[in-house]
Amino acid sequence: MADFQIGDRVEAIDDVIKGFITQIHDDTITIATDDGFPLSFEKKELVKIADEIRVSNYEVAQIKKEKEVPKKKRGSVPKPKERNLPKMEVDLHINQLVKNPKKMSNYEMLNLQMDTAKRQLNFAIAKRIQKVVFIHGVGAGVLKEELYFLFRKYDNIKYYDADYQKYGLGATEIYIYQNA
Repeated sequence: MADFQIGDRVEAIDDVIKGFITQIHDDTITIATDDGFPLSFEKKELVKIADEIRVSNYEVAQIKKEKEVPKKKRGSVPKPKERNLPKMEVDLHINQLVKNPKKMSNYEMLNLQMDTAKRQLNFAIAKRIQKVVFIHGVGAGVLKEELYFLFRKYDNIKYYDADYQKYGLGATEIYIYQNA
């Protein structure tokens, strides 16, 4: 049995009563409850409480969060059609590149479109993006021919018409061979 002393914090075994010991007389112990009432108990009805540790719900939640094993995120498996879709699209329509194309000559527009195409192509090669779609529109076909001329300069690029259902006739898809 625990040795009780005056001033010890105790709790009743069969009841929800806590308090401090005020008197000890043989096997009878008198406590002052937390509510301020004096109550007498036998030694065997009390248990000594060590320094109480109070834990808030917030602290319990934090500890649970630390102990929790993070769930593995399931990566969605792309459908076969989606697997073959290009990872990058470059829209070369002049109104997508500048706010007011009316102030530009045809030569300036074509140069801006080709500069954009070169920059995006080099970006795709640097970032190891294998498929890129260049949307050039139908028009007179000048931009399309210039793009084909650009693509022929690279040994590691294969080019062909992009998906007709998605882009119509105004787009060219390229495939970049990474290990060339």
